[in-house]
Amino acid sequence: MQKHEAGNKKLKFSDILITVMIALVFGIIFKLWDSVYGLVKPLFLQAGQLTYGMWFMAGPFAYLLVRKPGVALLASLAAANVSSLLGSAWGLETILYGFVQGLGAELVFAALRYRKAGVVAAGVAGVMAGLGSFVVDLYHGYANYEAWMLVLKYGLRTISAFVFSGVFAYFLVRALERTGVTNLIRPVSKEDYTSLDR
Repeated sequence: MQKHEAGNKKLKFSDILITVMIALVFGIIFKLWDSVYGLVKPLFLQAGQLTYGMWFMAGPFAYLLVRKPGVALLASLAAANVSSLLGSAWGLETILYGFVQGLGAELVFAALRYRKAGVVAAGVAGVMAGLGSFVVDLYHGYANYEAWMLVLKYGLRTISAFVFSGVFAYFLVRALERTGVTNLIRPVSKEDYTSLDR
């Protein structure tokens, strides 16, 4: 587990810039991901939910890289803005989704005092982002679904959230750390590798 000094927890301009760049990439991916959702959706009932985790990944992934308070929320919100500008099917509501999803992820890292950056922490952050999406979904009448449909729909979404935001983001960041690329973002120490293993 990595312990940061108080001063190291403050966002610097370079941290914000890196987070926005990550969000830009994810915003483009989010827009392209609409096609993946469309391909998977007809496979079986609520199959599209298995792709949803990608839309929750920006915040946890950015946090795993930058490890600073506010990064998960900023990345999710910025990625949603980019996706909206590129013509997301949800339009401006995409930004609302980005905010609540980023807030859900941010709350998990805050609860962990920004000291854990592993697969479980990121996965739970993704699940909380998914919970944020559910809150917004309620305004679209999904609460009127029968219980079994709600369990199926959001159960699959929860699995997807953990896989993309936890497992996939974890291994991607781990691979980047081993190549040394993340040294451009922050110094990588032995403690960083240890925190990724938790």
